[in-house]
Amino acid sequence: MIWRGFKPRIPPFGLDAVWIDPSDRDEAQSRGCIVVDSSTVIATHLSQLLKNDAHKLISQDDVQELLDKLATSSPKLVENLVPGLMTLADVTRVMHNLLEEGIPIRDIRTIVGALSEHHQGSRTPDDLTRQVRIALGPAIYQTVNGTEPELSVMVLDSRLEQMLMQAVASDGGGIEPTLIDGMIEQVGSVCATMEAAGTTPVLLVASNIRSFLSRLLRGRMANFYILAYEEVPADKKVKVISTVGGASNNAAIAGT
Repeated sequence: MIWRGFKPRIPPFGLDAVWIDPSDRDEAQSRGCIVVDSSTVIATHLSQLLKNDAHKLISQDDVQELLDKLATSSPKLVENLVPGLMTLADVTRVMHNLLEEGIPIRDIRTIVGALSEHHQGSRTPDDLTRQVRIALGPAIYQTVNGTEPELSVMVLDSRLEQMLMQAVASDGGGIEPTLIDGMIEQVGSVCATMEAAGTTPVLLVASNIRSFLSRLLRGRMANFYILAYEEVPADKKVKVISTVGGASNNAAIAGT
């Protein structure tokens, strides 16, 4: 049987689908199809939209409300941070950075504790976000890989990683556009290979270039994570699937 109806792509699931008449439901299921009712599709899509745009929606008032709730059980922890060490605007910026990459901020105690511990002098919100992400490492890992004991990743060739570290240290100067274009193309190729194998694409890099690479690559690939080495819990194993960059990269991709 060929089902009637138009064939959309369902955004929250990233799959092609066919809208069918309710009377065809049983036959579709008997053929091994996953049948989802329209209300579930809409609800899931709206939930995904909210998650994707949460960083645009959070305000200083929202962050203050989170801090006020924490203050009921840990008043000194909150008081020492705001206004003691940081402004509410800077704390909000850290929250924005986390949400922009899909990192939950429900563990506000860990976030505030990390900010209090690592805030020194003129550290920027981006610097502090890096420290908070390390503190949230177990939660980030669970978001990416659930409870699996091993994480499959791609890594950068050591020479490429060193070049990027030097460039970031000099405010992004000295990076050849052709080098960046080639890296983006290679990362995209490995992402496709990992997805085809049913593996969530993850790029594992040094923490001081993670933010730079995230801004460079995040909008180009869906369901793609960039983690720092320090964000992977010590009790988890890492399996390198491919190395991006260098003359051997094509062979590395072919071997995945």
